[in-house]
Amino acid sequence: MKKRCSLPLKTLVLAGTVGAIALLVAWDESALPKAHAYHSPEELDELRGGGIGLASGANHYFRASGDCHGCHGPDTNGPVFANATAAGVDVNPGDNWRSTMMGNSARDPFWRAKVSHEVAVNPAHQVALEDKCTSCHAPMGRHDKFMWEGGHYSIAELTNDPIALDGVSCMSCHMQSPDSIGLLFSGELRFDTNDVEFGPYTEVFGAPMANFVGYDPQHGEHINDAGLCAGCHTLITETADLSGNPTGGEFVEQATYHEWLNSAFNTDLDPEGGVTCQGCHMPRLQEGIVISALYDFLTPRSPYGQHHFVGGNVFMLELLKDNIDALMLTSSSVRFDSTIARTTRLLQDQTLLLETTVMDRTPTQADIDVKLINLAGHKFPSGYPSRRAFIELHVQDDEGNTIFRSGNWEPDYEVHGHDADYEPHHDVIISEDQAQIYEMVMGDVNGDKTTVLERAATPLKDNRLTPLSFFTTSEVYDTCVIAGVPPEDIDFNKYEGGSEGSGSDITHYQVPMGGYTGAVTITAKVWYQSAPPRWMEEMFAYNTAEIDTFRTMYEAADGTPVLVKEQSIVDVSLAVDDIRESGLRIFPNPVRDGLLRIEGIKERIEGIEVFDLRGSLLSRYTPNGQRAWQVELPKNSGTYLVVVNVGGRRLTQRVVAY
Repeated sequence: MKKRCSLPLKTLVLAGTVGAIALLVAWDESALPKAHAYHSPEELDELRGGGIGLASGANHYFRASGDCHGCHGPDTNGPVFANATAAGVDVNPGDNWRSTMMGNSARDPFWRAKVSHEVAVNPAHQVALEDKCTSCHAPMGRHDKFMWEGGHYSIAELTNDPIALDGVSCMSCHMQSPDSIGLLFSGELRFDTNDVEFGPYTEVFGAPMANFVGYDPQHGEHINDAGLCAGCHTLITETADLSGNPTGGEFVEQATYHEWLNSAFNTDLDPEGGVTCQGCHMPRLQEGIVISALYDFLTPRSPYGQHHFVGGNVFMLELLKDNIDALMLTSSSVRFDSTIARTTRLLQDQTLLLETTVMDRTPTQADIDVKLINLAGHKFPSGYPSRRAFIELHVQDDEGNTIFRSGNWEPDYEVHGHDADYEPHHDVIISEDQAQIYEMVMGDVNGDKTTVLERAATPLKDNRLTPLSFFTTSEVYDTCVIAGVPPEDIDFNKYEGGSEGSGSDITHYQVPMGGYTGAVTITAKVWYQSAPPRWMEEMFAYNTAEIDTFRTMYEAADGTPVLVKEQSIVDVSLAVDDIRESGLRIFPNPVRDGLLRIEGIKERIEGIEVFDLRGSLLSRYTPNGQRAWQVELPKNSGTYLVVVNVGGRRLTQRVVAY
């Protein structure tokens, strides 16, 4: 790519090139370079603190994101070149990261409220609880203290620690040691404390970073390994009884990493076809990207992992955006909008497939199957157990009146018909007060539902959709079990033959039709909630500063569930027996040339319509007085619905064309 540079920039590049050559001469094979600066003091200040609004500075082992942003932020020196695509799209990691849940993990008001809730329930456990929770939400504060002097880390320390408040920041990942990847969990992270940072590229030009921020960049294959995420995305907690006494038991609060291990996405089992966490949540650009500003002579790097870190938490991102000043966040609302849009796209385009099928229909009942296929490399939903997805099925007559509706929500955003305790898994739904909700429900030592994490002893329900090739025989299954799905549900994560691993589920709806025989519109929707109202009830029964703050923000937020998938079909079918009783004949069936004959009925035919199986009208024939008709089907082979309107009735037959 040809570049245009201003004279000062050319001078800077030339100076940098000469300096680099001089450094290369002095390098030996045993050590990375420790270069002398060849920038002015003003330029060094820009490099060290270039992240406007981002934290800067260091503790004993870690530096804040602002110190990285000078080089790995937007290229403000002359024409846009570094950290941008050839089309000029800014892809710098700092600005993409700062509006994510990772970038705001230590300031997340839901998390702060939940920690204070756990402490309010078991005050004697405050030290251990806060230390455990900050190990993942504020790793650069908690682990710095742990490695430097030992001892527990507290929320009080966090609130006055700008490095910890940087959340899951650059060095939280790039300093992780390769010798523990995929082996440590529950916030037990291991860092290389030899002033190194790991990245995915070889032949690293490391002198500037080594000099400006004091860390040697090194190639680390583990930076693209899913195990990099394991330390925080499998969390096992210790169980306490209702009096706060430890039981000696454990509970798997989340196991996204182990769900991935038990899936077709596992790259250890399928190096060619598998996909790591980074492959989805840090989408790759194959275009080469210069990864450091002010160094236009650097070789573009490819593939380039964009620091989008998108999940499914649209609700909390919206809440953060609405409370930027109150929470003292570093991101702008515009950046939050970008992350929200990416998150919504991931949910809607890469999460599920939805198939709605009318299996049978009579004047008294319609049998409708709604099949969901999980496209993610882990359960859906996954992660923190508040998250849930649910199906809404809406059946309407030809005038738009509701015949049946399951899974709609109330004004407070709670699912209609939700049982007082929790809604069980359904294989078959027969009434509107039943709804299919995919979720994890925690049970305490008495087998009662709880949302207090430290009281969780057993999963009462975990019917979250499994990933493809998820097996109960896997060696990691005990960390990611299915619970509360009755054995008579023979299609949950099963293929038609009964073998496991389909990553799908079918909900069978038996819809009362009340004698209605006309056309029906069937709409199936899948909705997602990351912070549903039922989950908040136990926490909101307490009053702490953090809970009260979050309650105010939560009640002001838009709690509308996020639409993941939607499908509408029109069904015009009745039983074939009705056609036979009328004397109507539609032939030949199957038909080869697409020409059908319709005859044999004495009543006047008012019109004929041809639909595909999705309910789309393909053709319509209007009456002209004849009693025998010839109808031409589309040229494509397939199955079609031929509807004959006669005497106020709609007589329907499926016809196969080949």
